[in-house]
Amino acid sequence: MTDLSFFKKTSVETGALPDKRQVAASFSRAAASYDSVAELQRAVGSELLARLPAELKPSRWLDLGSGTGYFSRILAQTFDGSVGVALDIAEGMLRHARPLGGAQHFVTGDAEQIPLADHSCGVIFSSLAVQWCENFGAVLSEARRVLEPGGVMVFASLCVGTLYELRESWQAVDGMVHVNRFRQFDDYRQLCAASGLRVRSLDVQPHVLHYPDVRSLTHELKALGAHNLNPGRPGGLTGRARIMGLIDAYERFRHSEGLPATYQVVYAVLEKP
Repeated sequence: MTDLSFFKKTSVETGALPDKRQVAASFSRAAASYDSVAELQRAVGSELLARLPAELKPSRWLDLGSGTGYFSRILAQTFDGSVGVALDIAEGMLRHARPLGGAQHFVTGDAEQIPLADHSCGVIFSSLAVQWCENFGAVLSEARRVLEPGGVMVFASLCVGTLYELRESWQAVDGMVHVNRFRQFDDYRQLCAASGLRVRSLDVQPHVLHYPDVRSLTHELKALGAHNLNPGRPGGLTGRARIMGLIDAYERFRHSEGLPATYQVVYAVLEKP
């Protein structure tokens, strides 16, 4: 019989989550196309895996923001014999991931209210998910609660400076919000320092992808479910004149490899005392 004693019932204040609902719906729609365009996600997650302390042998691990389950399946191999939990806010992602295996449990849940019991996980792995959480302090508090003593959380996220080429190009066109906003790196530093978790490492590294044209970039963001989800974004269809203006503005960033899209990736390794 499967032990489910580590699950914890949580309530969600639905009125406080309009943006999260949009995030969940967007990534659910992108489940089928996500893996075909997830070059950045593969590279970042692989780097995060390499930062896991070698001595870890958890009895249970959590993939927080597990998406299509790509890294859940690698974690299952890394921690062979451990119980794996894949948690995501997007039900469509979990439906896609479940038949592919990896984790023993696939759970719809919120990183700010993790539905697991206290001290129930030895490892929390979270790659490119927590940037969508408005209250990152709550994420860290929940991680500290869920981790067993000596447990480790590793996360990769995005900070200010991500997609600055696209942001500046849109600013030149109409000054409206077309690109997702992200936290300052210093906010991550302060919140991690105040979390009660020991900071083993915390740094930011740029990761640059290149595209032949702007449409290739915007198509990929849509296929990932990571297109503009911010309040204040323009409604309705974007007119041809503005699209042409964007294309012209972005061309000033072009170099021999193509049009760059820069992601400022935050990597952290945190340990519960």
